[in-house]
Amino acid sequence: MKLPRGSQLIVASHNAGKVREIKALLGPHGIEPISAGSLGLPEPEETGASFAANAQIKALASAKAGGHAALADDSGLCVDALGGAPGIHSVRCAGPTKDFRIAMTRIHDELRRKGLTNEEMATSAAKCVCALCVALPSGEMQTFEGEVHGHLTFPPRGDHGFGYDPIFIADGMEQTFAEIDPAKKHAKSHRAKAFEKLLHSGILNESF
Repeated sequence: MKLPRGSQLIVASHNAGKVREIKALLGPHGIEPISAGSLGLPEPEETGASFAANAQIKALASAKAGGHAALADDSGLCVDALGGAPGIHSVRCAGPTKDFRIAMTRIHDELRRKGLTNEEMATSAAKCVCALCVALPSGEMQTFEGEVHGHLTFPPRGDHGFGYDPIFIADGMEQTFAEIDPAKKHAKSHRAKAFEKLLHSGILNESF
């Protein structure tokens, strides 16, 4: 599987923040990203039992419907004190309107129900996980995963990023993903780690 410079690649997401991050990662590699939303492609039901499985479902659906290679991301927040939740249900936790303020409040309330104090919640171990899948209309696929470990903080902080960024602080950092410059996040995030593996695979063939 090779995508030479100038290739069109469907970004199989209707999440504007996610599409923006993926486009920023693809930008230096001569690939022309097109969002599934702009093409009017439907969002498939995510029935997989893992981030990788859901990324594969989305990538393959967009590749077949759009007639081009597609890149899908499935990502989320896993909180140790909640047994890894919300995990693959990270988006569903935000409700039908995908309002992550609701999701972050739900996590806070769940931790409180577990008996965690404000201080304990502020150091509750968590990780952000991302699975990226590149699929061709033929059905050929490759999947790559990345993780960033850290801890939570409440109340949410920062206006950059999206999803759970305002409550997640990566190890070695003092600011949330929503407080740091987006370019800095692109270099350190779970999505960036998965994308680095994609680059090392040689799929993005940068020869002319």
